[in-house]
Amino acid sequence: MNMKKTAICAAAMMLLTCVSGCGQKAGSAGTTEDSGANESQVAAELNDAVVGENAFIITLYPDVAPITCENFEKLVKDGFYDGLTFHRVIDDFMAQGGDPQGTGMGGSDQNIKGEFSSNGVENNLSHQRGVVSMARSQDPDSASSQFFICYGDESFLDGQYAAFGEVKEGMEVVDSFLTVERAMGSDGSPSSPLTPIVMDKVVMIDNDSEGHPRVEVKMQPITAAPAEN
Repeated sequence: MNMKKTAICAAAMMLLTCVSGCGQKAGSAGTTEDSGANESQVAAELNDAVVGENAFIITLYPDVAPITCENFEKLVKDGFYDGLTFHRVIDDFMAQGGDPQGTGMGGSDQNIKGEFSSNGVENNLSHQRGVVSMARSQDPDSASSQFFICYGDESFLDGQYAAFGEVKEGMEVVDSFLTVERAMGSDGSPSSPLTPIVMDKVVMIDNDSEGHPRVEVKMQPITAAPAEN
């Protein structure tokens, strides 16, 4: 295993210690039924493509992790994530946030069952670039509010963490977190942002055209590290 992968695996261990539509009726071209169906389809396609400036959209997959998605959606609707930060950002690995303490040790007032195979729950969503998953302690049922977004192929986490969504739009905003200057974290990597990476407003928006719930995360402006001379 090379040094880069060793560092990522070490950082991953810190995740353990820190906390349908109806069928269309047949009809001739130009009928009201066809027109309505076409308008609905166009509206759905447009809806799928809406994302605000300095924001990203997470598509949730309740069919994969229903308990996790329900918990996440409840926290969003309660305004829990508004003003919270991404407190850990690691190159070539992930960005983690959702801790009200901003230290990696906090969470909400409720823990949920871990929906992953090593905890007896089938979950076929692999930890790939853009996939969103829950952080937890060593207790498999300890996840609450902290989540992380993968920057690349992190499939070695499959079966150990509850992947439940995916950044479908605005992943470049998540990538911009990597431009923030970071100090050495307790995970032994430069992971602690020196300038807070703040979620300004996190809200539910319209479902996508396939009926999946969606969340828009509006970020405060990102402060990049000064350029080296």
